[in-house]
Amino acid sequence: MHPGRIAPHIAALGAQHRDRVADILGATHAFSPSEIEVALELFDDALRSSESYELIGVFDDEGALEGYACWGPTPATDRGYDLYWIAVDPAAHGSGWGSALMLAVEERLRVRDARMLVVETSSRDSYGATRLFYERRGYVERARVRGFYAEGDDRVVFTKQLQAGAGEEARHE
Repeated sequence: MHPGRIAPHIAALGAQHRDRVADILGATHAFSPSEIEVALELFDDALRSSESYELIGVFDDEGALEGYACWGPTPATDRGYDLYWIAVDPAAHGSGWGSALMLAVEERLRVRDARMLVVETSSRDSYGATRLFYERRGYVERARVRGFYAEGDDRVVFTKQLQAGAGEEARHE
């Protein structure tokens, strides 16, 4: 966290946060306009029904939304979930708020006895910090689909076991 700032506040998001989420996604310069459009479609779907997607945000001590996460159950799996989006305003990078969001998602899933969280990202160099972010939080690269997003841009799949004791087994697979 930045010096002088209090711990982030994690809370559910509402329709009033949509524009700020769009601003955060755009500010990262990591997502194309079509990717941002998809993220906002999931945001809207989550507000209509919590069955497929869920949202939380991280707010600074003044109540400003600084980042958000969107996740949901993976169809046809035994307690598997996908993290669809996580983004923090670049001005707040290094604040620890991305980690706070990840921990909050994982805690919410553990309460539900979720078994696994799956994260997909790009292999592009510009996503190197993103991949390192996941690895530092215990996510393990499990698959790589060469040229998935575009030529030279692989889909990289990370997973994390969420049940107590499952993580150690996962490291030895």
